[in-house]
Amino acid sequence: GPSGCGKTTILRMIGGFEYPDLGSVFLDGSDITDTPPYERPVNMMFQDFALFPHLSVAGNIGYGLRISGVKGRNVERQVGEMLDLIDLPGLENRLPSELSNGQRQRVALARALVRKPRILLLDEPMSALDAKLRQSMQVELLELHEKIGITFIMVTHDQTEAMVMSDRIMVMRDGMIEQIGTPTELYDQPGTPYVADFLGQSNMLLATVTQSESGRLVARLGELEIDVTDASIVSDIAEKVTICIRPEKVRLINPARDDLSGMETFEGNVRQVLYSGHAIYFTIALGQDTNIKLHHPLDTTLETAVIPVKGEQVTCCVPSSTITVFPR
Repeated sequence: GPSGCGKTTILRMIGGFEYPDLGSVFLDGSDITDTPPYERPVNMMFQDFALFPHLSVAGNIGYGLRISGVKGRNVERQVGEMLDLIDLPGLENRLPSELSNGQRQRVALARALVRKPRILLLDEPMSALDAKLRQSMQVELLELHEKIGITFIMVTHDQTEAMVMSDRIMVMRDGMIEQIGTPTELYDQPGTPYVADFLGQSNMLLATVTQSESGRLVARLGELEIDVTDASIVSDIAEKVTICIRPEKVRLINPARDDLSGMETFEGNVRQVLYSGHAIYFTIALGQDTNIKLHHPLDTTLETAVIPVKGEQVTCCVPSSTITVFPR
């Protein structure tokens, strides 16, 4: 969710750093609401890594072991295992100031994992990294998760990061949970207009219902009618609805050549063309007041065709089954 929606507050309640005003915190069926943080099998990795600047890598990783009573060789052994796990062997004597951002993050991760918690809490752990390093760390975190097999709960406001990293996502807004589900469920079957608009990009079109029956709905947007054959809602005639169409689901077509079964088709005028290297982004005017965005990958189909230019008349289509309708 966006900044200030309550993500970190939930993380802190799980860790025991905040006490809930109402309700309880359960871990595997056990009520841990009144369990102090140091007795919970939960560790937290913070945004700024919070490494001790005067301690070496080994000192930082082994700190939690030492204060919990682990001695000598056992500390060295477990720190060594962690250094191997995070792929930093041989750096145990360096100070945090002598490490790169990515290396500091790995040390903070090892320190959080060394006591073998049942849950690892990650509060925007990659916010301080540049885009390229963030992508590589996402892969490393996923691989690490597979190796150690514990639950990771990660806070992020980055929608792409959430989609890439998650088995399940909880989308929040203003302290409330909007929807919980797999990335595929939330992206393809958003439960609210907010979720549809927050995860990825969406064309959110305001329309009026002209026909409605079980499993089928026809709505009008100005001069355009859209037939939604898999509509999950049944609306009254003349009811206002919001229609969600993902830009990557829309395609430019040749109506004389392409198979249009199961498709909604519409004609429009190209208002904008943006080139991004791997795709072309079009804005199509479907009428006086209705624009739709279209993301077309630069595949062989588009490369060998003549790319439409601004002002050109085009025909678009979208699979009816990919259109989502929300009541207003």
